[in-house]
Amino acid sequence: MPSKSSTGKKRSQKRAPKELPADRFINRELSWLEFNERVLDQAADSSLPLLERAKFLAITSSNLDEFMMVRVGSLKMQYHRNSMVCDPSGMTVAEQLQAVASRCKSIVNRQYQVLRETLEPRLADADIHRVDLNSCSDRCSEAADARFQSDVFAVLSPQAIFAERPFPLLQGLGLHVCASLKSDPKASTRLRPQSQDSIASGAPTSADEELGLDFVVIPLGRTLPRMMPMPSDRGHAYVLLEELVKHYIDDFFPGREVQECISFRLTRNADVELREDSAADLMVGMEDVLESRRLSRPVRMEYTAGASDSMLAFLSEKMELRGDDLFAIDGPLDLTYLFTLHGLEGFDALRDEAWLAQGSPNIDPAESMFTTIAAGDLLMIHPYEKFDPVVRLIEEAANDPDVLAIKQVLYRTSRNSPIVAALMRAAEHGKYVSVIVELKARFDEARNIEWAREMEQAGVQVIYGIRGLKTHAKVCIIVRREPQGIVRYMHFGTGNYNEVTANLYGDVSLLTCNEELGIDATSFFNCVTGASQPQQLQHLASAPMTLRSRLIELIESETLRAQSGQRGEIIAKLNALVDTQIIDSLYRASQAGVKILLNIRGVCCLKPGVKGLSDSIKVVSIVDRYLEHARVIMFRHGGDHELYISSADWMPRNLDRRVELLVPVDDEDCRKKLQEMLGTYFKDTTNVWVMQSNGAYKRTEPGDEKFRSQKVLYDRACKTMKAIRQSRLTRFETHEPNRVE
Repeated sequence: MPSKSSTGKKRSQKRAPKELPADRFINRELSWLEFNERVLDQAADSSLPLLERAKFLAITSSNLDEFMMVRVGSLKMQYHRNSMVCDPSGMTVAEQLQAVASRCKSIVNRQYQVLRETLEPRLADADIHRVDLNSCSDRCSEAADARFQSDVFAVLSPQAIFAERPFPLLQGLGLHVCASLKSDPKASTRLRPQSQDSIASGAPTSADEELGLDFVVIPLGRTLPRMMPMPSDRGHAYVLLEELVKHYIDDFFPGREVQECISFRLTRNADVELREDSAADLMVGMEDVLESRRLSRPVRMEYTAGASDSMLAFLSEKMELRGDDLFAIDGPLDLTYLFTLHGLEGFDALRDEAWLAQGSPNIDPAESMFTTIAAGDLLMIHPYEKFDPVVRLIEEAANDPDVLAIKQVLYRTSRNSPIVAALMRAAEHGKYVSVIVELKARFDEARNIEWAREMEQAGVQVIYGIRGLKTHAKVCIIVRREPQGIVRYMHFGTGNYNEVTANLYGDVSLLTCNEELGIDATSFFNCVTGASQPQQLQHLASAPMTLRSRLIELIESETLRAQSGQRGEIIAKLNALVDTQIIDSLYRASQAGVKILLNIRGVCCLKPGVKGLSDSIKVVSIVDRYLEHARVIMFRHGGDHELYISSADWMPRNLDRRVELLVPVDDEDCRKKLQEMLGTYFKDTTNVWVMQSNGAYKRTEPGDEKFRSQKVLYDRACKTMKAIRQSRLTRFETHEPNRVE
């Protein structure tokens, strides 16, 4: 199974590349915000079921939270180091922060416009009501009073703020209520009132001038549910926890006069990385990172619109936030509560019809996975096809007496992972189990630390990745003793070993026992676990060693063909395209006449359709019910198409700072299936956005010929499985008697 990427003697015919323009890149942060705007378009799409639109609105809120924590947090740290450093698009850090703040506030305004003007009125028409305690029925008021007294008042505690004491540590992304009380003789905290205009301009505030107010904060925590059910004659009624607290705020302060009460929420910088050169123990170091993230400085404060000057002055001074960091919210803070709304029972008509994942046509549930894979490579497209065979393979391996070893990389897993349970069971059965657990997987560090400890206790050999890199490859190797000798069964994937997200993310799995891939995979795994000198792999390419150079070689091969008058073509499906070296290679390929089709879900820093630079490059983005997550690449290669799946996006972090894999797909049936999948996405007319050369996206009008790629892929999986089931029904198989010789 040799690689077909060699360019041979044609390399000497390569023309001198044209000079590329300086303004050829789009800013990464603004491109990501364009992606979130596309998700927001789904929330505003009246053709979608109502609760699906609510879910998309929740996704935009969750996305923006992570963007503020990671990307804005990183920009702010860069700003303090050197504000004049430019990114590839030519923007300084200060310019990026200003542009990002403006765009984020525009997105937030549109989020709440969609909520107020469309979703909540239509949800109310569908008998899903957010209760206003100031105008609700007596029955509802009585229920709210009982709920507050029995649950809320017993759990929550206000915390007075004193000038001579440190401000309390408030949880990032947690909801809080702040109340100002009319001062009594023992009052301690004073602030001079200041207009919101002066706060926005960054003018300093002072705690020396008296306002005659005391300030108190009530953290709402995570013990109580955000959505409190309320009695209703029909449908579902609810009140948000913070609204219940604010309605009964006087009960917390008997004998005091509450002047004002608002909700607020902090976002803290999560771009806190481990200094691995100073961490003697990685697990202890990662626990320190989690603690540092909890204590990190706020980068954003959301607060109830209409807050007084004195309230805003108090909070902004204590948080050391100004202007662009302050987000006035005209509605409920933190729209992720809409995820809960999406899951309400009894409202199926307001959700998408269920798409039940299908079985893989070449997998017989009654047959061992080892027997099935030995008969030929299998390629599955999730979530249209079940992820179960991957789980089943590892579970069978744990119990199979002929399995000698299991080697696997775990980046993100589910909370109750059956794969982790199977690995521990395998170790307990005496098998040699080696697992690379990436403790540095952002926002999954705590779970991975817990899994690592449990697996070690079960006898699993746990490796915490490589110093200075994140291990992001998706690979599992099962070593089995068979009559003909040792056989390696492998799974390569584009997504995580998480059976829950496998039902929500579009990914690809390859199951194979190809001997040559097995040799490469074993060398790769042992190199990582043994911290040895990376070996030259024959068929796989791995980051940070050879993946970028292999991709550029493949792109240049198409360029040389086009320059010699042959047809060149590249089709790639990725989550992000940021790497400047690869983008420049694509530009040069386009200048040579190579046809390039890119399906990039999120960030794309390449400018398509620019005359003389990228005339032959088209970039589309699909946003639909499933998150597009697969990385699949095809090169025409003179008609003998080369196809690859990968764990890596084309970003510097993936190619330089992560351990990734690029895996060739050589089985003809698997290749055909991948080609059909890639082609399907570029026929979409329903949920496709076409990227313009200025970085904006234009949604394609469906017209009379509606083509929805995700629905086509699902229907194709259903049709294939229906034919398989029908075939099994019409095929007679006799039971053979057991004969004793």
